[in-house]
Amino acid sequence: MGTRMSVRLIAFLFVVACGPSVRDGDDLSGPCDPGDTMTCYTGQDGTKGVGPCKPGKATCEASGMWGACAGEVVPAAETCTDGVDNNCNGAVDEDEDKDGDGITTCAGDCCDSTECSDPKLVNAGAFDAPGNMVDDDCDGMVDNTALFCDQGMQSGSTAALDYAKAIDLCQTTTMTEKKWGVISATLTLADGTSMPAQKAHSIRSKFGTNVMPKGGVSMAVFSTGAAAGKGDTNPAYEPFQDTPSLNGNNKESAFPADYIAANGGNLPNAPGCPAPNGTKAMDPVMLTLTVRVPTNAKSFKLDTNFFSSEFPEYTCSPYNDFFVVLLDSMYAGSPANPPDKNLAFYSPQGSTMKYPVGVNLASGNTGLFTQCVNGKIGCAQFGTGTISTCTSTTDLAGTGFDTADPGTCDSNSLEGGGTGWLQTSGNVVPGEIIKLRIAIWDTSDHVLDSLALVDGFTWSVDLSQPGTVIF
Repeated sequence: MGTRMSVRLIAFLFVVACGPSVRDGDDLSGPCDPGDTMTCYTGQDGTKGVGPCKPGKATCEASGMWGACAGEVVPAAETCTDGVDNNCNGAVDEDEDKDGDGITTCAGDCCDSTECSDPKLVNAGAFDAPGNMVDDDCDGMVDNTALFCDQGMQSGSTAALDYAKAIDLCQTTTMTEKKWGVISATLTLADGTSMPAQKAHSIRSKFGTNVMPKGGVSMAVFSTGAAAGKGDTNPAYEPFQDTPSLNGNNKESAFPADYIAANGGNLPNAPGCPAPNGTKAMDPVMLTLTVRVPTNAKSFKLDTNFFSSEFPEYTCSPYNDFFVVLLDSMYAGSPANPPDKNLAFYSPQGSTMKYPVGVNLASGNTGLFTQCVNGKIGCAQFGTGTISTCTSTTDLAGTGFDTADPGTCDSNSLEGGGTGWLQTSGNVVPGEIIKLRIAIWDTSDHVLDSLALVDGFTWSVDLSQPGTVIF
């Protein structure tokens, strides 16, 4: 008998006599021999054999990898009424907050001590962070994406909470509940008083021909004129720089007091551009959201898209519309939120210069004003500059900003331009209550309107670099 045949025969006799091997361990990640079995346990250290928790058995599959640990019992959320130590921590039906996250086992914390690897980040006040295979918010489902909440909304809604839903802030809560969500929402003028003009805000499934929502099926629209593109109704489209839009929306208010105070009593402007005119916010509209932050969130982001009929002729002038995203938060870490609270700014990498989001992003070729026609800017009264960072007019199609306006600065000038989608981010303290104010206004007169789209609000478990960048 050859050597190879002898080895095979011995191996065959061994398997027949002894059968597959049986191991004891918890590592199911390595390769194995098909048919082998292993005693296993995947619960947290120190919980095996406590309460109902017990090991199971895994079998090596034909692929040479371990199957599931069948029959094991691992820690689960404490039921509090069944007389069982469900989380296998040595106590029965305990109502306590061992992880110090402010929520007890009987108040909805499905991981207070032994049920998961990072208890402080998991409770009924958390948001379900995607992709981590953890039931962060204790709703019984792992990595479940929140359902859209912005379907079937009225375009001319005056209910401020509808605008929270339109930007994909779907969950609501109260001052006394522990879960995260929107506590309150208001639509006002820029100083927080009075109702804005009804045509200054809307909820749209698209803007113009090509600009679609970044999250869900709707987005919020705010304007110093009419929040509408060509063909839109409720409110109806009005040209952004012709009658009847010459008078904007006929509202006035003070500027946000804390924003002005933080800038030394003046509105900031792009480097090299003259200070804005006026002491009042013309044609203002502001959405204010009071929100409890998820206990596992450290930052948020939202998507914005700014358009203005002040481009190109009034770029880098005292006449420009302001768009701000003001964040009130207790966060005091690094990277720092801006001292004046406005997240709607751009700062070139490695530079201390700050450009507020607006038509003056087109000054100095920042690269953030891209939906436009290259050529002369600021040619109405304030000298002539140029822009060379325009890449397309796709986002302008069907909006009204795409209307030909030859001779304004160049023979191929349009009635306006835009940034394209940008992403605005800010940092927060987990579990705190923040105030977020999103506003647009004209700083000098009621003439030449601007418009901003807002959508795609999302939380993150990581810190962000506060400010606004290209999406």
